[in-house]
Amino acid sequence: MLKVDHAGEQGAICLYRAQRTAARVTAPAMVDHLSDFLIHEKRHRAVFGAALMQRRAPRSRMFWPCAIGGYVLGFLTGLFGARAIAATTLAVEATVLRHLADQRRALSGLDAEAVAIIGSIIEDEQIHHDRFLDRMKLDSWWLRALRSIISASTEAVIWLGMRVG
Repeated sequence: MLKVDHAGEQGAICLYRAQRTAARVTAPAMVDHLSDFLIHEKRHRAVFGAALMQRRAPRSRMFWPCAIGGYVLGFLTGLFGARAIAATTLAVEATVLRHLADQRRALSGLDAEAVAIIGSIIEDEQIHHDRFLDRMKLDSWWLRALRSIISASTEAVIWLGMRVG
């Protein structure tokens, strides 16, 4: 589970980095938010990376696919502006929050250290989700469709990551 989380954080770093690059032109008001998110995601990756090192576990084979996918998704959605960036963040973070909650329940009583690590990340991910939930209306059909597609894609990447290691 921690391997998948580590790879996911790499994907999130690339997502927010690419969105920030595009947002400099399409949504300048969001650049500072994306920079904040990027700082959090780098810390999350370091936390999961340290846990993997401590457990002498290699990183996931999904590390680089997540990075590439995150960058492509971030750049493309960033080109469409603030509302697409918000829809992407809401979709990814909602999916990640569900995944982390499921992990925490599954590991409860089995691995207190992993539960604590996951718990330390959840608050930041909730902040990312809520910052755009409070600010953006996703009232058009294409934003709802984009959010659904990204949620399903994120679920698929997590599912695949849990199987390929």
